[in-house]
Amino acid sequence: MKISFDWLKRYVDLSVGPEALLEVLPKIGFEVDSMERRGLPLLESIVVGEVLTREKHPDADKLSVCTVTVGEGDPLNIVCGAHNCDVGNRVIVAQVGARMPEGFKIKRSKLRGVPSEGMLCSARELGLGQDHEGIYILDQGHPLGTPINDVFP
Repeated sequence: MKISFDWLKRYVDLSVGPEALLEVLPKIGFEVDSMERRGLPLLESIVVGEVLTREKHPDADKLSVCTVTVGEGDPLNIVCGAHNCDVGNRVIVAQVGARMPEGFKIKRSKLRGVPSEGMLCSARELGLGQDHEGIYILDQGHPLGTPINDVFP
């Protein structure tokens, strides 16, 4: 069975990193075959953010206009089609300039006339799984601006 360190932290209060956990698990009776790092390319521009506001898009029923902070600089205006981009959620933000695992680069754009300065990411868009039903929601414990590789070591 494969489990994500981030997923495990949702259910168990861990005060150690993945390497220390790898040493402890066999000592308490769990078999560990290997540890796989799931690093992503171009990580400086893909970071933890928080949805500050969410409004209905003026010209599209299934889109929302969100204000998102990544901890520094001005908040970003991001148009999003996910149903779960709720205010207060910690999310994965691909900022302008980020290159996604599928190869496309995030650019400033207008979606139905509204400027968008990035993208809120699903697990599938990041190569972290097949879930594409909504954006990936992180635990509140992840500091804003943290590069995604530090979230998914």
